[in-house]
Amino acid sequence: MPRPAQGGSGDEDVTVPPGRMRRRFEPWLRRGLHLYWRLSRGMTLGVRAVVLDGEGCVFLVRHGYVSGWHLPGGGVETGETCLAALQRELREEGRIVPTEKPELHGVFFNRHVSRRDHVAVYVVRRFIRDGEVVPNREIAACGFFDVARLPADTTAGTRRRIAEVLGAAPANEDWS
Repeated sequence: MPRPAQGGSGDEDVTVPPGRMRRRFEPWLRRGLHLYWRLSRGMTLGVRAVVLDGEGCVFLVRHGYVSGWHLPGGGVETGETCLAALQRELREEGRIVPTEKPELHGVFFNRHVSRRDHVAVYVVRRFIRDGEVVPNREIAACGFFDVARLPADTTAGTRRRIAEVLGAAPANEDWS
């Protein structure tokens, strides 16, 4: 169970139960989105953040369109820098605003998504939260979790990046 997100007053975990229909059509939706991105972008580049709160907890997001718990982040748009995309995604998914420049942890090849997908992972240790996360179609749930007790359905890539950042595993160029 996620610990309530820290920040301003009234911050609560945001949870929307996952639907059976989403799980049933998720593989098709994922393939369709990646086909669109492949045709429109050639190569895809994403950003993710390992957001650590100083109390041994990491911020995770559960999306409405894909199963499991993930590091917050998303795609880098044309004409956008990785840091600008990271700041945008952190604000959208967690109302998180870094108060110092995020540290680049590494760039990873996400071959299980496509042969063209790369993810830049940053570490955020100092931040503020500027409001509540309101459930929507993209964000089904979010919160801070003790790194020793991550949700059972935390994705393998997410677990590996957290372990690398904490020094419990060597860095690997592949996402999963």
